[in-house]
Amino acid sequence: MPSLKSFLLAITAVAPGAFASPVPGANSTSVVDAAPQWYSGPWYNFPSMGTWRSFDELYNIHSPYMAMTGSTWGDIEKIRASCLNIGAQYGVDPRIILAMIMQESHGYVGVRTTYSWEGIPTAGLMQCWGCQGYPGRVNLSQQEIDNMVRGGVEHYKGNLRNWGDAMTESCVYPALREYNSGNVNPNDLSDGRGATPGYVSDVAQRLQGWAD
Repeated sequence: MPSLKSFLLAITAVAPGAFASPVPGANSTSVVDAAPQWYSGPWYNFPSMGTWRSFDELYNIHSPYMAMTGSTWGDIEKIRASCLNIGAQYGVDPRIILAMIMQESHGYVGVRTTYSWEGIPTAGLMQCWGCQGYPGRVNLSQQEIDNMVRGGVEHYKGNLRNWGDAMTESCVYPALREYNSGNVNPNDLSDGRGATPGYVSDVAQRLQGWAD
């Protein structure tokens, strides 16, 4: 028998406006399921960019999951626009931005502000230090969503520069590790250094179409 989650996803895929889940409170948390595979070691052990889905495919896969968080379809369409426009401004593949958003907040525009083990606040769709957040709110403006996405992309762009500033696996994956943990063991990108060990592995698989 299909699960309730499968049923709800089927509804949202067919009729986006037909499903509106309750808006999680500002102190609610997202639960990230385990990705189907575990990648570790240097960057070349991780999936080739040739295995990534197109941006439109990824958006169609992930958008129903964003709707399940409480974000409206208007919010979700604005996230799409932000990924494309801000990605172009900073020279960052919009697929990476979308996958990071799914990893960090599942696309909930009202995601709460969280704190690192050092007590540093991180906020917004991309849960980054110093970024704007709108806890508990939905139906945000394009500017508000752009603020959250731009903050995360600026951080990630800085990480990319530390690894060669190119849209290649040798730059993208170590930069993801640095975005999450602040420092990198280049011999094992699943060494979380106190952060999320599977971060790079999970984001890589989101880029291939895994969703939760």
